[in-house]
Amino acid sequence: MYCYSTQNNGESITLRWIKDGDDESKMMVTQNVPIGISILEAAHRNDIELEGACESSLACSTCHVILEDPIYDQLEEPSDDEYDLLDVAFGLTETSRLGCQITTAAQMDNMLITLPKATGISMLMMDLSRIIIDP
Repeated sequence: MYCYSTQNNGESITLRWIKDGDDESKMMVTQNVPIGISILEAAHRNDIELEGACESSLACSTCHVILEDPIYDQLEEPSDDEYDLLDVAFGLTETSRLGCQITTAAQMDNMLITLPKATGISMLMMDLSRIIIDP
């Protein structure tokens, strides 16, 4: 599936997205993603399912993404606040980050971003539905 950003202010990159556990046939590709926007904003501009419940205020972990090792290693360390939120993220890995805290850059061109199978909010909703359905 190919999606195209509607706005391009100069340089842009291509990002590849896949849900954890899916095979490559379900990969989504977004082209013309402007450099300098967050991974979360890139997802939203291209209808990629990435929640971002706190609207980038660093108050949740619903925009949790898993990055490739080489890209993760080039990024600045997460802040203490981001680490605290990642601690409660579903499907945490060694290369997990919050999409709202990562700004796109030229070296991310063609990067694969893995989306966890669930987020904190979706897991909470599933737990609540079990309580309501099966008290």
